[in-house]
Amino acid sequence: MSSSSSTSPVKDFCDFLTQELRSLDGSFLSHEFMSIRFLESVLLSIRSLHTQLTDSIQKAHLPAGGKWIEEYMDETSRLWEVCLVLKSGFSNMQYLCEAGANAVSLLDAYPNLNPQYFPQVINAIMGFRERVVYLEEQNKNLIETRIQQLSLQFEEDVSMSDFNGYNGFGGVLYAMRKVSSLHLMILLGGFVYCRPNSWYRGYEGELMFGSVFMVSAARLHRRIESELRKIHLSGILLHEFRETVTLMKELKMDLERIGKMDLELEIKEKVGKLKSCFEMVQCRKENVVGQIDDLFDEIIEGRKKLSAMCSHK
Repeated sequence: MSSSSSTSPVKDFCDFLTQELRSLDGSFLSHEFMSIRFLESVLLSIRSLHTQLTDSIQKAHLPAGGKWIEEYMDETSRLWEVCLVLKSGFSNMQYLCEAGANAVSLLDAYPNLNPQYFPQVINAIMGFRERVVYLEEQNKNLIETRIQQLSLQFEEDVSMSDFNGYNGFGGVLYAMRKVSSLHLMILLGGFVYCRPNSWYRGYEGELMFGSVFMVSAARLHRRIESELRKIHLSGILLHEFRETVTLMKELKMDLERIGKMDLELEIKEKVGKLKSCFEMVQCRKENVVGQIDDLFDEIIEGRKKLSAMCSHK
């Protein structure tokens, strides 16, 4: 087999990765940091990566039962495990947002604010904030017990022989691990828990064999790292969720001070913003969970397809 044909699966896949990463970079710049719209685009991208990975395998003319199938199974198992955590984290956060929406609904039920409901709403807000702390502690534990061992890292060394192994498919696996790690770290930070220190390293000096996709990956990584250094936050970073936590804190303070000053307009404005944030999370719930479920189905289908391909060789 000629050198050009043996490296074509790598080139095709890396070209695809570069396009996907440039598209995500554009999405990052056109949305709020860690907004649900941006995270949805990351989910869609990782589904596309998996589909392209499966297609690339079929073009690589790989030997049946080779080590490549073990590595593919390992990579998809890692993807599966992270998606289980993502689905759990997003669902728990969404339930919390439902409780938050109920907490402020009394303030929105009547044209004029009714002070008799203020103590009830204040207590509900305090309960919401306590549940936020509990949820983030739970999610931090999830990261430490189920995600850390999966090694979502960018620093692994790879030799030229590994990169070109399996008729070039070694390079495809390397590229998939690198870029999917970036995707999964973004999703985990948005929906589950982010530890900023895990971002303060990256792709410098890792432009493997002139790979253009790593330039694009490094650019997106640096953008996220830069934002994290600005906000100095750990925890769930979903923009709409962070916005609700801030607004709930401010709303509680306004309700406690309303007897001393006229804050009715400010309170109504905050209630309106809270409703918008809660409604955004609610209306995007089906899409986020649906995309994760679709990815599960695609992983199962990909495994079946490649197992069948091996058994028929």
